[in-house]
Amino acid sequence: MKSRPTVVDLFSGCGGLSWGLEKNGFRIISGVDNWDVALRTFQENHRSAQAVSADLGTLDCTDLAELLKLGPRTPDVVVGGPPCQGFSSAGQRRPGDARNTLVGGFARLVAHLSPTVFVFENVEGFLTAERGSRILELLDPLVGAGYRIHLRKINAANFGVPQHRKRVIAIGALGSDPQYPEPTHSAYGAPGARLAGCHLPATPTLGEALASLPPASRAAPGEPEDHYSAPLQGLDLERAKALRPGETMRDLPEKYWHDSYRRRAFRRVKDGTPTEKRGGAPAGLRRLRLDEPAKAVTGAARNECIHPTEDRCLTVREYARLQTFPDNFTFFGTASARMQLIGNAVPPLLATKIAEAVQETLRKPTIDGEPGALLSFVPTLSNGLSPTLDKVVRLVRARFPGPSQRSYQPSLWV
Repeated sequence: MKSRPTVVDLFSGCGGLSWGLEKNGFRIISGVDNWDVALRTFQENHRSAQAVSADLGTLDCTDLAELLKLGPRTPDVVVGGPPCQGFSSAGQRRPGDARNTLVGGFARLVAHLSPTVFVFENVEGFLTAERGSRILELLDPLVGAGYRIHLRKINAANFGVPQHRKRVIAIGALGSDPQYPEPTHSAYGAPGARLAGCHLPATPTLGEALASLPPASRAAPGEPEDHYSAPLQGLDLERAKALRPGETMRDLPEKYWHDSYRRRAFRRVKDGTPTEKRGGAPAGLRRLRLDEPAKAVTGAARNECIHPTEDRCLTVREYARLQTFPDNFTFFGTASARMQLIGNAVPPLLATKIAEAVQETLRKPTIDGEPGALLSFVPTLSNGLSPTLDKVVRLVRARFPGPSQRSYQPSLWV
């Protein structure tokens, strides 16, 4: 293995995944994105890399190689998390959303650049989006190009991140079976979290993650930077005072509901969804708990999470702590933009665990002619499958028979 393997980060955002790789000895060549605030943040925190502005949904594979100035070089690793809003469970899913097609674009770009290892990251809704067709959109070009792939759903809390953040991670390698990161922590507070290693040390709680921060300032910039929260007033303050730790807006009297919450709560009724399939209302506002990992940090969560013991929203820096960004990581843009950058990112601590697995993969000897394959497919953190997910598993098994046939339960890889 090279002393400093090279990495290209597609859909880089602010660079959480690149940060973890860089801290583990990788050299980041480029971060590619089409959001100027993300690129500015990426460049500030990865000063030896080039921040490249490009729309990867329209860029030709050959044009990308030229834009990155790779010449005859092939990057050792290509990583990326195509935008997920088209099938995110945090909002309305949008079949046919143009952003969904970026998954296939990522796969084609990886196949063209032909790195030794690739890493793909996305939300759990990716698994069932458009009845599993997005999984095939990712896997078909890559297996066809010779990549041997593990594709699994994980919870970042099982890797020491103080937050229940379920994500899909695929790692593939040419000519060898890639290493996949093993859970390092047990967690509670989310379905299936304890199945991934109940014998392991407990995941840090929200309280432990925030313990060393000083009191939040009431105005910008705060100390450390972004550690400020304007006081709540009026009805917002009344809502916060009414919430006990662990409660959400659905636990409040209807007089406290936001208009947007009311619309979302009854959206499935208006859509004609049968009562037995509607599920519960969205959580909306919630007061977090000190004694367990936080709920998932999303780009839209800035005004939705109330501090466990204070009647205020979390600060941007507290959100960054829950994502395991160091306090000296600088974010640009408005407060909303900074929250979006944080919520979209791969937690840097999880990225370091991925980096360790990639390092182990690069150390393995490669075998020329080793065919592409789906080596494992773990689409759930529990022992059961929903009807929708069961159909997806059958679809994937039919397309990729072999080792993946036996690898759909977490107990097979813990």
